[in-house]
Amino acid sequence: MSSGKKISDSTVIMTELVLPNHTNQLGNLLGGQLMHWIDICAALSAAKHNQRVCVTASVDRIDFLHPIKLGNAVNLVASVNRVFNTSMEIGVKVYAQNFKEGTKIHTNTAYLTFVGVDEYGNPVKAIDAIPESDDEKRRYEEALRRREIRLNSRILEKQ
Repeated sequence: MSSGKKISDSTVIMTELVLPNHTNQLGNLLGGQLMHWIDICAALSAAKHNQRVCVTASVDRIDFLHPIKLGNAVNLVASVNRVFNTSMEIGVKVYAQNFKEGTKIHTNTAYLTFVGVDEYGNPVKAIDAIPESDDEKRRYEEALRRREIRLNSRILEKQ
C-alpha cells in the first residue's frame, strides 16, 4: 500500500449566509468576499490533509458562473486534487442555495496552490494524496496539466 492519505479524507465543507454587508449594489455577493471564503475553505482542506499549517502560494483561477444573491446559503466544498513536493492543488466548488425556492446551483470553481510550512515558515514535504474514485483520478490528472501550465507561464514571465 502506498504511503499517503486518501483524497476523500481532505474534504472540507463550509456554509456561509450572504448578508447585506457581503453584497454589492445589485444585491449580489461581492467577488472579494467569495474569494475570502474560498481561500479559508481551501486552507482548511490543505491543513486537514497535510496535518499542519498551510499557506496560499497561488490562486490559479476562479470562474464566476452565476451570481449569488442576498439571502442565499453558500456551500463551499474543498479537497486536495494532487500533491507535488511541498505544494498541493486544492479544488473548491461553490454552490448557492435558495431554501425558499428549493434551488441549488453550481456558481463557482476555483483552484489554489498551498504549501505546508514548519514553525519557522519553511516549506515542508507534503503528504501524498491517493485518488480512489474516477472523479478523483480525473482531478488528479487535470491538476498536473494545470501545474505544467503554471510553471511554463512563470518561465515565460521571467523572459
